[in-house]
Amino acid sequence: MPDERGIRAGVRAALPFVLPTLLLGASFGVLAKPVMGPVAPIVMSVLVFSGGAQFAALSVLASGGTTAAAIAAGLLMNARWVPMGFAIGPSLRGGLRSRALQAQAIVDASFAIAGRGDGTFDRTVLIGATLPQASAWIAGTVLGVLGGGALGDPARLGLDAVFPAFYLSLLVEEARGRRAVAAAAGGAAITVALMPVAPAGVPAIAASLAALIGLRRP
Repeated sequence: MPDERGIRAGVRAALPFVLPTLLLGASFGVLAKPVMGPVAPIVMSVLVFSGGAQFAALSVLASGGTTAAAIAAGLLMNARWVPMGFAIGPSLRGGLRSRALQAQAIVDASFAIAGRGDGTFDRTVLIGATLPQASAWIAGTVLGVLGGGALGDPARLGLDAVFPAFYLSLLVEEARGRRAVAAAAGGAAITVALMPVAPAGVPAIAASLAALIGLRRP
């Protein structure tokens, strides 16, 4: 069983992300309901729980794309979990099924919170940090679906700015030291270069190559 103290520490560390996650979930619910109906967005948030992938899939559907294309876009966005999974894998405990279950807690903010700064991760902090964020994302989606008419256009309320601000806050926290800054700058350069020519999701995956800078020993 995961250490309860670590879980509580993870929950406390993730509390600042609850409100922006709730707002992002509400924005997704508002935008997804006219395209997907009232049930599918909520089910998607429960099963997928990945804002980047869900918004990518929604953008494809909203532009008239097929379900297969929407799934492909979501998978491309979620492919970033592969290198993150390799990084955090040695810090997980138990057998294959147990480790696979624990890995479901990997989300961007929790990954950053659980990092010890030496290449290892606290799995209990990871799990604890994900619990309030998952609850906020699902609750926000329900709020957006049910109250979308009252909320109106998310862009009018400034909710479209929450997504980039959310990831910027993670970047500011993690980009400490020359190698971290170099990796962040390299990832940004790769993304900017590929966005005009690559399909949605590909720039984000390619940008993760910049993290290989961390393989160099100081």
